[in-house]
Amino acid sequence: MIQSMTGYGKAETSLSSGKLTVEIKSLNGKNADISVKTQLLPKDKELAVRQLIAQRLQRGNIDFFMTFEANAAETAKEINSDLVMAYYRQIMAINEKIEAEYPYTGNADAAHILGVILKFPDVMDAGKKQEIINEDNWGQVLGCINEALDRICGYREDEGRSLYADVTSKVRNILDYIPVIESLEKERVPMIKDRISSRLAELQVPADKDRLEQEMIYYIEKLDINEEKVRLRQHCRYFLETIDNDPFPGKKLGFIAQEMGREINTTGSKANHSGIQAIVVKMKDELEKIKEQSLNIL
Repeated sequence: MIQSMTGYGKAETSLSSGKLTVEIKSLNGKNADISVKTQLLPKDKELAVRQLIAQRLQRGNIDFFMTFEANAAETAKEINSDLVMAYYRQIMAINEKIEAEYPYTGNADAAHILGVILKFPDVMDAGKKQEIINEDNWGQVLGCINEALDRICGYREDEGRSLYADVTSKVRNILDYIPVIESLEKERVPMIKDRISSRLAELQVPADKDRLEQEMIYYIEKLDINEEKVRLRQHCRYFLETIDNDPFPGKKLGFIAQEMGREINTTGSKANHSGIQAIVVKMKDELEKIKEQSLNIL
């Protein structure tokens, strides 16, 4: 079954330091254009992740997101006690100088001094910084990435079933229009002959019957659409065979649709019949929808 290039997958895993979330989004694209939008992924792991995504998703404009929510214990800041004591000693030394020079104006409260010091931006330390993703938990992280890929592939398969039903029904509609054109073709030759004869009668121009017959045959042969109908049928059947048998038929289906369009356009230019022209317009409408949907098929 075909897959759509549009999809979304999300997975979560609990590391010792917090919760890691992986999200993958994809839209249609000619190649695998992968954008890694996270600073959590170690540089030495990024290439392997890109290769894994390209292998699993094949094509599309793909965005890879990774976010982390730390545990409460991990986010609690620590007080740099050494720095606090250094500030405290300096402040007390200054306080003694003030007391010596200006008696009874010092005597700063120790608790108050500590409260002021704790507001200094550099005394509150988040502790030792460490990489969230490391060799110890990489296997767990990789499992989370694969789970997100499984989910986006499942999403793509669901979308692919809808695409398959829609596109194949439109191809069959085009096939069903061909017998309608054939039923109208029987009217074309008499209409062409009547139109030419009427025009000659209006002009009151004498015509050699043999020459006139030859010209009519030549003119009618130029308007013959049998080859176009045969090729259009072949293209439609090839389209249906390809979508059933090729695991990633998107690009090929686009080329086949172009060939279908050529035959439909030529049929319209040769039609010379209002009823056939109306059917050709319906075929073109179906084909445009096929082309639009084929752009999203993997």
